[in-house]
Amino acid sequence: MEKKTYYVSLQGRSLLEEQGASGYEWTIRATPEEADTISHMLEQIDEKEVSGFLAYTWPWPDSPEGDVNASYQSNIDQLYREIYRLGTEETRSQLGRSLGLETEQG
Repeated sequence: MEKKTYYVSLQGRSLLEEQGASGYEWTIRATPEEADTISHMLEQIDEKEVSGFLAYTWPWPDSPEGDVNASYQSNIDQLYREIYRLGTEETRSQLGRSLGLETEQG
């Protein structure tokens, strides 16, 4: 299946097909199925962030902070690995340097 260019924004929790549509951090080449996976991962991160916030505020904090953070961080790590795998050369280089993925995926 043919790959297309997509623009990923972790901050905006979005996957875009048009470069100028919004700000983005990473560029990937992906099949439609791979793009759906990235979109789903972004949604999961957003859900974890919201549920983590609610766990601390309503009615009293009842979730250990480490548990909430570990789950959220695990989702972020998985997303970064997938972005690295599908990323353009520039994206892979940037992620590899900043997250140490070059030795991990190398």
